[in-house]
Amino acid sequence: MKQPDILFIVLDTQRADRLGCYGHEAAVTPNLDAFAGQGVLFEQAISPAQWTVPSHASMFTGHYPTTHQVLQSNQTLSADLPHLAEVLRAAGYETVGFCNNPLVGILNNGFKRGFDKFYNYGGAFPSVPDRSTPWPWPLNQVAELYTQFLRRLSYPIQNFFGRSDLAFRLSLNAWLTPLWSRFANFKGQNERSIRDVVAFLENRERQPRRKPLFLFINLMETHLPFWPPREYIDRVAPYFSQSKEARTVMRTWNREAYRWAAPLAEPLGELEGRVLSDMYDAEVAYQDDYLGALFDTLAARERQDDTISIITGDHGDSLGEHGYMGHAFVAYQELLHVPLLVHWPRRLAEMAGTRIATPVSTRRVFHTLLDASGKLPEMATRLNPAAVHNLTLLNTIRGRDPEQGSAYAEVYPPQNFVKAIEHRQPELLEKFRCLSLRRALVRDTLKLIQLDDEVDELFDLKRDPLELENVLAQRPADAAALEEHLERVASAATRRQENVTAGSLLDLEGDEHLLQRLRGLGYIE
Repeated sequence: MKQPDILFIVLDTQRADRLGCYGHEAAVTPNLDAFAGQGVLFEQAISPAQWTVPSHASMFTGHYPTTHQVLQSNQTLSADLPHLAEVLRAAGYETVGFCNNPLVGILNNGFKRGFDKFYNYGGAFPSVPDRSTPWPWPLNQVAELYTQFLRRLSYPIQNFFGRSDLAFRLSLNAWLTPLWSRFANFKGQNERSIRDVVAFLENRERQPRRKPLFLFINLMETHLPFWPPREYIDRVAPYFSQSKEARTVMRTWNREAYRWAAPLAEPLGELEGRVLSDMYDAEVAYQDDYLGALFDTLAARERQDDTISIITGDHGDSLGEHGYMGHAFVAYQELLHVPLLVHWPRRLAEMAGTRIATPVSTRRVFHTLLDASGKLPEMATRLNPAAVHNLTLLNTIRGRDPEQGSAYAEVYPPQNFVKAIEHRQPELLEKFRCLSLRRALVRDTLKLIQLDDEVDELFDLKRDPLELENVLAQRPADAAALEEHLERVASAATRRQENVTAGSLLDLEGDEHLLQRLRGLGYIE
């Protein structure tokens, strides 16, 4: 059987409930909605973790965070765990990544293992394909030399901000934040990266005897700060351009980077909540627009029928719900419920437009793509082909669910965020239980949340999708059944971890350039 091309797109910080295909009436997402209509949509896809590092590690290895143990930004993926790209390259694939998140594309955490080429669009001087430069030869060579010179010139300034706590605090809370967040490409260059992907695919179409392709794309459009082009703001929030108060709210939030991840000492005001929500939707609309060019290119390819495409989110984002901002500490749906779309015309044409209600974990992207690629290569000795095949999402699509209609998640608090709060608002740590490990299990329409090994909340997601009413006291039998299931999954993850050699710790202190970028993201103090 001919190996299919594989496209894996991660929409970083993308909530499921903000897409039209997931029922959001205010959404302006015609391209993603059309893509969903041509494939299979999972209504209850659950991320195995609530933030970038552990979530990507789970999708790249197929394991829960407890097993892979990449829980913090200074940890690396164990060599004992085969990486998705690593296995696919050994299976004969050309493996290429286009990434806008520095936690995936910059850190030497093992996430780039197995990629033949990996482009990073973050930072003042991103790493992009040669053909992405607008200059002809030899001007492009001169531009590259000049860029290298500017990198060296910028190091003393970066070192100053990296070493000075005072300078860093100013960069988080004053007028400097909009400068570094824009000019240092804090969120990458998402639209440009898609243009480069389109050019890459069009050029590849002209090449003879091509290998099958594994293409990974990470987009970071919907992460704070919010500054979508005005045309999208006008479509989603027409009041914004006429309201000085609304513009002041957004300008203030875009300046104060610390607040992007901290719990809320006081609830958001009515206008604050509306502006943040609408600007998030405007970013989603902007992202959807340029994704349309990619979808058009995919549809015109020779192998468009034999390409399996998966689009998902690594996690969502709190916009004031439950008293939190960002995606650091909780297990509520605004963080864990992500979109999951599967498109494969050759295998799933008759399933176009199907919606799957069964809860599934996005860690199963790993199993789905490896199973689709055919026979596992000899290097994948730690992978059980039968287990990989069992966990493919295609089984759930066909009505054979291997995980009893459930999806499990683990919320390990990022210690760098904890330290940031401890430095500024230590009283919030206990109030919002920021030091606690949370686990969650979604089964059918019920969701159980465990806090430090104690059952804490139970929600009926069908009746209460916003998780406003804890029904734990009213439904003890349901809670007990879900707790038993959760404990089985957690124990299995722990047993698997015992057979995995821990990955090394990153020497972040030795790389001031990287330190400054992570400080800018708020991941370290």
